[in-house]
Amino acid sequence: MTLPALEGLPPHDIEAEEAVLGALLVNQEAIFHVTPILKPVDFFREKNGWIYEACVDLWNRDEAINQITVAHELARKDRLEESGGQVYLTDIIRSLPTSEGVEFYANLVKRDATYRGLIHSATGMIQLAYQAPPDLDAVIRRSEEMLHRLRDGENFRDFVHISQLLQAYLEEDAEAIQRQALGAINTGFHDLDVLLGGLKRNDLVIIGARPSVGKSSFALGIARNAAIVQNASVGFFSLEMSAEQLAIRLLASESGVDGTRLRLGQQTELEERRIIRATGELSEANIWFDDSPVLSVAELRAKARRLAGERSLDLIVIDYLQLMQADSVSSSRENRVQEISFISRMLKGIARELDIPVIALAQLSRAIENRHPRTPMLSDLRDSGSIEQDADVVMFLSREEMYVTPEQWAQQHPDMPESAYPRGVATVHVAKHRNGPTGDVELRFRHRLARFEDWVLHTPGGPAPEDDFEDFQ
Repeated sequence: MTLPALEGLPPHDIEAEEAVLGALLVNQEAIFHVTPILKPVDFFREKNGWIYEACVDLWNRDEAINQITVAHELARKDRLEESGGQVYLTDIIRSLPTSEGVEFYANLVKRDATYRGLIHSATGMIQLAYQAPPDLDAVIRRSEEMLHRLRDGENFRDFVHISQLLQAYLEEDAEAIQRQALGAINTGFHDLDVLLGGLKRNDLVIIGARPSVGKSSFALGIARNAAIVQNASVGFFSLEMSAEQLAIRLLASESGVDGTRLRLGQQTELEERRIIRATGELSEANIWFDDSPVLSVAELRAKARRLAGERSLDLIVIDYLQLMQADSVSSSRENRVQEISFISRMLKGIARELDIPVIALAQLSRAIENRHPRTPMLSDLRDSGSIEQDADVVMFLSREEMYVTPEQWAQQHPDMPESAYPRGVATVHVAKHRNGPTGDVELRFRHRLARFEDWVLHTPGGPAPEDDFEDFQ
């Protein structure tokens, strides 16, 4: 087999690589701008990748990054001489024009790494095509997988303010609001806030549920209530849904307009006015979305630190924990349980470091579906490891209507009226509360709007009574 000949080396920029490393060695803040963009494998020159990995390892241990500490870290791994020694580190610092603009250099390095990855994927596709296997569909699927892996490895997406996402819908700009000094962050659900006393700073809060119960909507509701009612600044990391989907879901919930009709543009004139009003409200909320599909703890920490420094930060929401990846520090761990345990410990560390509550959503195992009653327990946390140990608060969402039809309910409760069927009833089970009581809180779940509400009181700052129409069918 003969492949097309390509002249010269693949795309690379050694000067940009050295500029990134030089900035890391002289500017302690540079690491927060670089880690969301680059991984060690993105460096063309192997020794540059080793030096960058040493910087990240030092940062993960909360140690200073400078020429001496990096040299010591390289020596500890028997890589100092192969990396050029102290002389090379000194040359990097001397040749650095300025530590400003490190993101520009990092993006140059990432761009060339992506091009090299594209070349590698294309070569693999060529080899597959030359082999001419009988299953053409399998070859095409393999080729698509190569490109998907390449695209998923890119980290060019960054925080997007909700006003930018809604601007495409109504072409309306938002004005930033002033941050107010906050104590505990309220969830906006009265009985739950009474039970918890709000979400405390430094706390790691786990919200677990089976798929489709509504944990993303519940977390969005908390983010919305914190941002609008308390003027809190919220960073929402979504590994499952796009930022655009989340923004439209929030808009549907806030306006009281069915999300499907909203996306299709089928709203009435009255609903259009509600949408305009809701867009104005949400555009002023300090909610920042990051929908990077591949996110490590180190990248999350760097992005959160940068957001806290540039825009302020009062609350982090992660949707969801099991989709996160551990970084190089834990890459050698034996199994996924240990990896998830490492991630939960790091999230608790981020909560303490930034002095904010961190909410992490989590999937529950199928065990709950085979149990009666179907009340979630701490042991239902998938890949649990030390999640329940690290968390300060663990609460679970459940909706009995997902498992029992009205007919089955009537058979199981012959002495109760049909109206007692738990349609739209969501229960929040507070299974762990390190500094307070546990218990259950019932909320109303509005299906068409994917919105949780207090049964008696409207969510503070929510839709006016005339807009709160019944949607149970």
